[in-house]
Amino acid sequence: MEYNKKHKIIIAVDGFSSCGKSTFAKAIAAKLGYIFIDTGAMYRAVTLYALEHGAIRSGVVDEDAVVALLKDIDIDFRFNPERGASDIYVNGDLVEGKIRTIEVSNCVSPVSSIREVREKLVAMQQQMGRKRGVVMDGRDIGTVVFPDAELKLFMTADPHIRALRRYDELKAKGDNVSLEEIEQNVRSRDEADMTRAISPLRQAEDAIVLDNSFMTIPEQMEWFMARYREVTE
Repeated sequence: MEYNKKHKIIIAVDGFSSCGKSTFAKAIAAKLGYIFIDTGAMYRAVTLYALEHGAIRSGVVDEDAVVALLKDIDIDFRFNPERGASDIYVNGDLVEGKIRTIEVSNCVSPVSSIREVREKLVAMQQQMGRKRGVVMDGRDIGTVVFPDAELKLFMTADPHIRALRRYDELKAKGDNVSLEEIEQNVRSRDEADMTRAISPLRQAEDAIVLDNSFMTIPEQMEWFMARYREVTE
């Protein structure tokens, strides 16, 4: 069944880290024939660039140094037919795998809280979404980037379950990490995301909450399609 409409909408998927936002948003985009934009990956890409260029040392973020690097960072997404999804590139270099490490995870929240970083990436995201027909996931899509999005989701799940999911993902990639370290990272990111001064993580008033602690992807999709039809039919 085709879900392409003459009037395409913007779908905002916000929520806590490691809730499967990107996986779910990608599935939504594939089903609807929409473009998927992984905004969390964009902040990770800036964090990776800062790490590689000395703006983050021993886990300490030099905000002035990060801001100075912004003018040199160009981010774009390219569809990868082998994965059936888009890969992220920084200045033409593929960084899809590099941005998912625990080192980047530990530094992405303070980088994301820098006003100039958010301003640059929000402007990029708004430009990407002007033609509608997009699914964006992140922390502030429904509240800051696209407050007028026609459908807003807010995803959450139990912190321990989120840590288990992240742990399994990293172990599958060969990373030597402990579950305790991952859960500490998840809880620390929650606190940092909700208390940062610039665009803190919060649920938009008109967002629909999806707690997927005990839901499979197919169950989440069935739940989503019912909400999508309410908006578009």
